[in-house]
This record gives sequence, structure tokens and C-alpha cells, in this order.
Amino acid sequence: MGAFLYGVFLQWKLDIRSKTLIITCYMVPLLFFAIMGGIFTSIMPEARDTLIQSMTVFGVTMGVFIGLPPSLVEIYGSDMKRVYKANGVPLSLGLVLTNFSAYIHLLIMSIILYIAAPLAFHAKLPENPALYFGSLAMFIAVSLSIADIIGLTVKDPAKTSMVSMIVFLPSILLSGIMFPIELLPEAFETAGKLFPASWGYRLMTAGTFQFENLLPLLIILILAVCVCVILLRRAAQD
Repeated sequence: MGAFLYGVFLQWKLDIRSKTLIITCYMVPLLFFAIMGGIFTSIMPEARDTLIQSMTVFGVTMGVFIGLPPSLVEIYGSDMKRVYKANGVPLSLGLVLTNFSAYIHLLIMSIILYIAAPLAFHAKLPENPALYFGSLAMFIAVSLSIADIIGLTVKDPAKTSMVSMIVFLPSILLSGIMFPIELLPEAFETAGKLFPASWGYRLMTAGTFQFENLLPLLIILILAVCVCVILLRRAAQD
């Protein structure tokens, strides 16, 4: 346990020095919140009711898909993987540490939004904070699992950025945080349900627990974890 905590501490220090992570997990989400929060609440005053959830979905999705895969490529697409194997360190440790560190950063960013939104734009707080943060925790975990697949599959940094952006853009545009999902064509509405952002937003904006919103996230998480296990086994055999 001590070795694991030490590894988390080292990964945290590396992340703090990472410009990519600071930009994607803090600077861009908070800047987007500062600009778009004012625009949303000015054009649509009712946006205050879901401002915290929509800004959080954007911030988590940005940090996960743009920030995490490059960190995984540094481990599994370079000589770092050989260092792990030469020293008898499980390859899964790199995945666990990067995910745990990213989870903490995204949670901190989400808490900042939770506190700042009511102060800056008179946003409405979730009716059930416990349900909200439970939904947030699930949404972050599922999103990280999808980003893990990108980082483990695409080993070229340039291609990783491209694939991440391909996943990030529809996640945001089809999630319902920018405009009501009902305004989209039926095909786009259906496509949006393939991404965690859509279900995470529904889960966090619901005033009561609704299992039909949680079930798709559970299915995505289980499938993604299975894929990650397969990818890690293949990486160990290379």
C-alpha cells in the first residue's frame, strides 16, 4: 500500500509539471466556464438551473479525452514500457496511477465549478448533493475508461490527439449541454447516447436516482474495462 501511495505521489508531481494536464484539466474548462457561463445565463436565464452540470460535463470530457491519452502514450508507446517489464513492475500500474491522478484532478476541477458557479452566475445548486457527486464520480470513471482505450490503442502522439478530438467533439455537441437534445435530428440524438457525456449529464441533472440513466454508464464501463484488460495483456506480450 505504501508503494502504491508513493507511486500516486510521484505521478501527481509529474502531472503538476505537465502543461497538457494543467491546460486540459484546469485552464480550458475554467476559462470556458468564465466565458460561456456568462453567455448562457444572459441568453437563457433558465440555464442557471443546469449550469453546474453542463460546465462540469465539458470540463471532465475535456480533461479525460484531451489530457489523459497523451500521458498513457508516454508510458505504453515508449521505452518506459520496457523499464516496467525489466524491473518486474506490472504494466497495469502505469494505467492505474495515471487514472487515479487524473481522477483527483478532475474531481478538484469539478468542486471548483460547484463552488464558483453560484457565486459568479447565481447558478442553482443540485437538489441532492450526495446524488450529484455520486453521479459525477461514476461519470468520471466511465469517461476515463474510454480514454484508456484510446491511450492504449493509438501509440503515435499525433494520431492520439486526432482520435481524442474525434471523440471529444461529438461527446460535447451531442450531450445536451449546449442546447436541448430534443432539438437534434433523431439520428444525432441516437448517436449521442453512445457517449458517456450524454448519460452523465442526464444522471447529474436528475433530481432523483434513475437507474435507466445509470445502466448505460455501467455497461460502457464494464465493456471498456474488459477491452483495457485485453490491451494490457497484448502489451505485456510485445
